[in-house]
Amino acid sequence: MTADRFAGDGAGDGRPRAVRPAVSMVSIVIVSKDEPALATTLSALGHQVAGVAPTLVPAVELVVVDASRAPLDPGLRPPGVIWVPFEPPPGVGVSIAHQRNAGVRAAHGDVVVFTDCGCIPERGWLAALLGPIVGGSELLACGVTGALGELDPYASARAHQTGTTYLSEAATINLAVHRRVLDEVGEFDESFAYGSDIDLTWRAVHSGFRIRLVPDAVVLHDWGSRRRQLRRSFRYGEARARLYAKHVLGNGPQSVRRRRPDAGDAVPLLYAAYLVGLPLARRRPAYLLLPLATAWRARRAAPVATVIDHLAYGAGLLAGLGRLAARRSP
Repeated sequence: MTADRFAGDGAGDGRPRAVRPAVSMVSIVIVSKDEPALATTLSALGHQVAGVAPTLVPAVELVVVDASRAPLDPGLRPPGVIWVPFEPPPGVGVSIAHQRNAGVRAAHGDVVVFTDCGCIPERGWLAALLGPIVGGSELLACGVTGALGELDPYASARAHQTGTTYLSEAATINLAVHRRVLDEVGEFDESFAYGSDIDLTWRAVHSGFRIRLVPDAVVLHDWGSRRRQLRRSFRYGEARARLYAKHVLGNGPQSVRRRRPDAGDAVPLLYAAYLVGLPLARRRPAYLLLPLATAWRARRAAPVATVIDHLAYGAGLLAGLGRLAARRSP
C-alpha cells in the first residue's frame, strides 16, 4: 500500500505526507428505472446542494441516468440537472451497473456521490459525507442508511458498526468516491445484475484505498414491503456468489487479488452452511435452534425478521453458487 492513498497529513508523527487531491466540483449520480420517488429525491437533494455550494465546494451537479419507459415530466425536474436518457443493451434486464457507468461518464465532478431513488437525506448529509474527502483525509466515504417507515431491515447491522472507522465494503446507496479511485480501479462491472457496487469497493480496498464510515451522513430509504425485502435479500445472496467467484476464485480480470474473509462474509456463509446442514435436524432437532443466536443479537430491532432475511440471503448464495456451478459443468 502506498502512502499517497491515505490522505492524512502526517504532521508531527513521522509519517510521509500524502497528496491531497483538489475538489472543484461534486457530481451526485442517480440511476432510475420507473422509480415513482425520483422527483421527491431530487427535491431533497436540491436542498443539500444549496447547503454545500459554494461554501464547502465550488459547485455541485446532479446527474440522472433514466431508463424509464415514461421519463419524469420535465416540469418536475429541478433546473440544471443533467438528464441522461438510457436504453438498456439488448438482453439486459437489470442495467444498474450500466447506468452507473453512464452517470460517471456524464459527470464532471472530481468526486462522484451515489445515492438511490427513494432516499431522503437528513439535514447536513452531503456536507458530512464530503467532509473527509474535501478535507483531504480520505478518497472514499460511506454514510449510514436508515429507514422511512417501520421496516428497517439493517438496524441490527448498523448497531454493530458502532466504533467502526473503516469498512471493507460499501453500497452506492450512500457513497462518495474521488474520481482518482475510479480512474485506478475501473468502472462498475456490467456483468453483475446486483452487487456491482460491492464489487467496485472490494476492488478499491484490494488496491489499498480505505472506505471511511461517516455516521453523521444519513439517508433514509423506503425499503418497501416485507416481501420486497425478502426478494432483495435473496438477490443480494445471489450477487454474493458472483462476487466470490470473481474475488475468491479469481474469475474476472478486475479482481486485483483473492479476497480474504472478514466480518462481512459471516452472514451469507454461515446461513448458507446452516441451510445445507438442515438434514442434520432429523437426528438432532436442536440444530433448528441455531438461528436463535441471531435473534438474540437483534432483539432490540426485529429479531424474527432479521433471521428470515438472513435465511433468504443464505438461500440466495446457495442458488447463485449452484447456477455458477451449472454453467461450469460440461
